[in-house]
Amino acid sequence: MRRGGGLLLKGILARSTRPPGEATEPPAPFIVGVPRSGTTLLRLMCDAHPGLSIPPEMGFMPAVAGLRGRGAGLRRAFFEAVTGMESWDDANLPRAAFGRALSEVEPFTVGEGVRAFYRLYAARFGKARWGDKTPAYCLHMDKIEKVLPEARFVHIIRDGRDVALSLRGLWFSPGERVEQQAELWRNWILTARRLGRRRRHYTEVRYEELVADPAAVLRKVCDFVGLGYDPRMEKYYESSPARLDEVKTMYRGGALLITKQERLYNQRFAARPPEPSRVFRWRAEMDAEARRRFTAVAGDLLEELGYDAG
Repeated sequence: MRRGGGLLLKGILARSTRPPGEATEPPAPFIVGVPRSGTTLLRLMCDAHPGLSIPPEMGFMPAVAGLRGRGAGLRRAFFEAVTGMESWDDANLPRAAFGRALSEVEPFTVGEGVRAFYRLYAARFGKARWGDKTPAYCLHMDKIEKVLPEARFVHIIRDGRDVALSLRGLWFSPGERVEQQAELWRNWILTARRLGRRRRHYTEVRYEELVADPAAVLRKVCDFVGLGYDPRMEKYYESSPARLDEVKTMYRGGALLITKQERLYNQRFAARPPEPSRVFRWRAEMDAEARRRFTAVAGDLLEELGYDAG
């Protein structure tokens, strides 16, 4: 793998013959990356575009990508898989309306079912195009591309030590030990880059550059997904409180997982203008021992990506 020299990474846009689905569908941006790397920030910026809608994390793609069958049986299994997700209520869509939308898809395929969901969501805001933001999809890009040939993956990367600081105390952290956070950061990025090299449309952007120069990064993202740049994307924080307010208290197996208030608190920085103080926090907030322990696990990738591993 080519080693990075500085913070600017060139996206990998490997192209091949367009499959039938991609020839007829507009590009669909999928924002992926390690949790706490700026995926929500980039989602809200893109969602502020008047022509593009990106819902909260739904997480159903790995589950539906493996569905088999056809006709009514496949349609029913797809409906149950999507509406059975613990994140379903965040979509703020009536189950009956979703069921009706699926009933109109003929012939029914998983790909057309996925498009029906996103189109129905985007219609709530009068928008013609849709995308997705789910960090963990960076581990499933191959499955997603098979279902949706029009998918274009935008992998946002952040200094892993800042990610570790941001993960502390959160319910989805892999653990409280810095080695666990470093291992997650390293493994997810390596997996995403390996899968990305084999995708038709994949690019990488940096959180640090997005904060420092939002317009420049957003223009690159718009070019990548075939969308005209709109300056309202830089004013995302004007609409983000309402967009973030869609999320609900989450339950898993009937037990409380996280309250709505906690979820909003965890995303509070995404409802504000970019804050340069969020970049390279580790230099002031991570002690020398924690830095050493993180670097022992993931120093090679820090260096490869052009980050100061000292």
